[in-house]
Amino acid sequence: MTQPDHLQRLACPRCLRPQSACICSWITPTEPAIDVLILQHPLEVRQAKGSARLLQLSLARSELIVGETFDEQGLKALLHTPARHAILLYPDSPADKSLELAAAPPLDQAWLREPAQLRLVVLDGTWRKSRKMLYLNPLLQELPRLSLQNLLTSTPASRYLIRKAQRPGQLSTLEATCHALMQLEQDEEKYQSLLTAFDGFVAQQVACRIRAS
Repeated sequence: MTQPDHLQRLACPRCLRPQSACICSWITPTEPAIDVLILQHPLEVRQAKGSARLLQLSLARSELIVGETFDEQGLKALLHTPARHAILLYPDSPADKSLELAAAPPLDQAWLREPAQLRLVVLDGTWRKSRKMLYLNPLLQELPRLSLQNLLTSTPASRYLIRKAQRPGQLSTLEATCHALMQLEQDEEKYQSLLTAFDGFVAQQVACRIRAS
């Protein structure tokens, strides 16, 4: 039965979604050794299929900041926190050359041996929007990059059945971040419960789509 309009419009104060589509039951408290900073494109904020909010609510000490172009001083403060090395989770992409971006600085392999000293920066948006965020924010271009292709022997199949991948092997923000943390911390088991919860989140979105059709 369809809920009255006034109930559908009420937002959950925690996940900020309509109460009829609340995702709080899928929040899975997880303690990563690595700080996670999620920079979310504004067009993703009201995207029901987006996974970044669930990721941020589940990961302790993570932050989610919305914007396309960020104030330089504010972004610098977010990226360069005490005793943490910021690295950008971003794939190797020949398309960067078309934007005339300078090559990212090399990633110091010694950093990877001390995950507790890392701050993982994740761009949440479509492939085109995340590239634009990188292009518009020179401070992001100055970060060493971490590519899942370089971490994993093979890219896992995506569980993200509700959104069409824009590139082969593309994962959701939640999946990509979890797999990066697994490899950096050498602990796959820690993030399995969050990936399982993500399956439930995806199933909920499929059910909402069916009800709306």
